[in-house]
Amino acid sequence: MTNIIPVDTKLDLVLKRELNVPVSLVWRGLTEPELLKQWFCPKPWGVSDCRLDLRPGGEFYTVMRDPDGNEFPSTGCILEVISEKRLTWTSTMVTDFRPAKPVSADDKECANISMTAIISIEAIPEGTAYTAHVMHATPEQSKLHEEMGFSEGWGTTVKQLEELLNQEIA
Repeated sequence: MTNIIPVDTKLDLVLKRELNVPVSLVWRGLTEPELLKQWFCPKPWGVSDCRLDLRPGGEFYTVMRDPDGNEFPSTGCILEVISEKRLTWTSTMVTDFRPAKPVSADDKECANISMTAIISIEAIPEGTAYTAHVMHATPEQSKLHEEMGFSEGWGTTVKQLEELLNQEIA
């Protein structure tokens, strides 16, 4: 699968996986809040709330909950929706393309990282090719995201997505 935007190795993180699930189900997992809540962060963390307004300028809202019950809300802006192909959102804006408040080193967890995520999916004989291309404004932001466990965390969540969707079709 070709990235629609060239990868800048100093600013971007990329995760590619092949899922043994049809594209239509992967799309549902990405775009239906009740499904997204079940896989979107590595267990034992969870998502207690999710709102998706699937249109450019729409809301991408999640509340992540740690094992102690602490909650971390995150509001982003959906930039692009191409059914069963690509979903793009950013933390640098909120609903209706309004600028988000600037991030701060004092923000908790990953709220201090500005990013744009492009999730691309494509049918392959085995199921779905899944690519997460996550772009950052600075090399420091990209490095911080990687050090927080991007590869392991996003890899775990994609595995959780695949397992959930295989249960859905079983």
